[in-house]
Amino acid sequence: MPLNRARRDGVSRMLAGIVTDIAQQVLRTDVAGMPLEWIDYREAVRLYHADQVAYDCGTHLYTVFGGYSSFDGERSRIAVNSIIATHGTSQGLARNRDRYVPPLNNRTLFKRDGNICLYCAMRYPTRDLTRDHITPISLGGRDRWNNVATACRRCNNFKGGRKPEQAGMQLIAVPFTPTYAEYIYLKGRRVLADQMQYLLAHIPRSSPLHARLTGHLADGEEIIDVHFHE
Repeated sequence: MPLNRARRDGVSRMLAGIVTDIAQQVLRTDVAGMPLEWIDYREAVRLYHADQVAYDCGTHLYTVFGGYSSFDGERSRIAVNSIIATHGTSQGLARNRDRYVPPLNNRTLFKRDGNICLYCAMRYPTRDLTRDHITPISLGGRDRWNNVATACRRCNNFKGGRKPEQAGMQLIAVPFTPTYAEYIYLKGRRVLADQMQYLLAHIPRSSPLHARLTGHLADGEEIIDVHFHE
């Protein structure tokens, strides 16, 4: 058996709970409740073990079992929840969150736009999408969130080095710069309903993402896979 598979199988035998996939991420917040990042089960267990978890909420994901105590024979175990708040506050982030500009990359750009080409309004697999500069770099445009749009290869090739109006094309949505909480959502691989509900409280109601997440919750979806590879 390959080493990586053996390690994964060994870890799986130590897990129990409603989520058996160890790839499921945990949402970490600060003690004031501000979303900070996604962490894997190893980091979550480390934080619990180091007594850095101030409180947890959401659903119980799994219980990680450790070794047996030589003193009483009891086996150690740590229950991991989907959302954990750690001690300390992110005062710098709290002060600057209104001015925060997340790094721009195709992965989160395509998720921002729901894998939809903002010119033809068709949804595509990630592999068939491109980053289009609305005002081309050659015409003075910048590589910034509010000047980039998800575009299918056909639309991008047709538009070429022109502005949309020069190419007779029209955007179906206004590009926007994600807030910190929105960026946390966009970085998540598989977002559970309770994690999504938590993030939703930190996303402006005027945001297109707020409407999208509200729709997922209204549909009763338990897990939102933000990838689209088909």
